[in-house]
Amino acid sequence: MDTGLSRRSEAVEIMDGQAVPFEEYRAYLADLARVNTATLAHRPILRWLDDAVRAVPREVPLTILDVGYGHGDLLRRLRRWGIARGRTLDLLGIDLDPASEVIARDATPAGDAIDYRTGDVLRFEPERSIDYVLCSQTAHHFSDADLVMLVRWMERVAIRGWFIADLHRHALAFHGFPLLARLAGWHRFVRHDGPISIARSFRRADWERILRDAGLDRSMSTIRWHIPFRLCVGRLRGASTSSGRRGAAGMSFPTSAANPRS
Repeated sequence: MDTGLSRRSEAVEIMDGQAVPFEEYRAYLADLARVNTATLAHRPILRWLDDAVRAVPREVPLTILDVGYGHGDLLRRLRRWGIARGRTLDLLGIDLDPASEVIARDATPAGDAIDYRTGDVLRFEPERSIDYVLCSQTAHHFSDADLVMLVRWMERVAIRGWFIADLHRHALAFHGFPLLARLAGWHRFVRHDGPISIARSFRRADWERILRDAGLDRSMSTIRWHIPFRLCVGRLRGASTSSGRRGAAGMSFPTSAANPRS
């Protein structure tokens, strides 16, 4: 892998490029969820949501879609967030890998009532209106061209707003993560893919270019850095747009996965 960090790497992670046995993939996703907890990956998202819903009456139900849910840990955390704030949430996730759906369902208590789907988000047309679209630690798996399409898709689908939380491409994070991963004893795939994820991730100029190419005026979104080494992009619509809910029709995906990893 080219360790130069001046621009996004095109190196391929094990998650994206290899056939992995199902149980090993399950262990991999479980450790990625632990990485998210240890590195405070969910904190910027929850803080953004706290701001986003401040003007929304508590009795109004909200539908939230998570792009690339993996182990489902963010959606389960959102369930707890909603309960703590007295919010009624309809939680939905879309992930490209059918094995993720099986694994996330197994890891989720039945009472959480989370709707896990399998499919390509760029072709996904939700059959119900979506208030907020979230994309956590997934954007770096996309090429720049696909990220432009993803931003356009979120802009079209999300009624109230969208938020992308991802990594900051920085030398300290790149060289420090392998040490953290070894000390924590995380899965060997996590140790392999972590530095690649950082090398594939973003600096402010990357996001400014992607947003511009997606047709968004710079004033329409925010780009903010969060500890530790998170670079997040948010778009919150004005209150006036929340009164009229847009329907979404078209392609839908089955509610149960097929052909998990073998």
